[in-house]
Amino acid sequence: MSKKLSTSAQRVQDALKAHGLDCEVVELPQSTRSAKEAAEAVGCSVAQIAKSIVFRTTQSKRPVLVIASGPNRINEETISSLVSEPVKMASPDFVRNRTGFSIGGVAPVEHLEKPEIFIDEDLFKHKEIWAAAGTPHAVFRLTPKDLVDVTGGRVISVK
Repeated sequence: MSKKLSTSAQRVQDALKAHGLDCEVVELPQSTRSAKEAAEAVGCSVAQIAKSIVFRTTQSKRPVLVIASGPNRINEETISSLVSEPVKMASPDFVRNRTGFSIGGVAPVEHLEKPEIFIDEDLFKHKEIWAAAGTPHAVFRLTPKDLVDVTGGRVISVK
C-alpha cells in the first residue's frame, strides 16, 4: 500500500472527506477490477463488494450508475423501467467521459456528470462493504448506509 494516492484515488478520498465520511482510500498492488479480485485483495466476501456498473439510456444518453453486490447480475429491464427508457451497458469511452473513471475503478462518488444512482438492497445484508476508489487498484470500506448517504442513491432490488 502506497502512502501517496494516485490523482483519481485522491479525488475520491477528498470527496469522501467533503461528505463527512471518515473512510480511507487504499491503493493495492493487486487488481481490484473485478468483484472477485477486490474481495481477494481486501479479504472479504464477494457479496461485500459494491461493484459500480454504468449504463447509458438509449434515447437521452444519460448515465445511470447501479451499485450492486458483487455476485448479483443486474436486471436491465428493471433499470429501464425505473428510468423510463431503455438502458444498455455503457462503452468504456462513455464511462470515462461521464464519470472521469475507467471501468474497473468507477467510484460511487465524484463523477464528472452526476448519474442517476441505484443501490442494490443486498448490500444491506453486510455490516461493511467495499467500493472502488477511482482506479482498478483502489478501494475503500464503508457501511451500506454511508453509501446511500454519500450518493443519494435509491435502494432497489437489482436482480
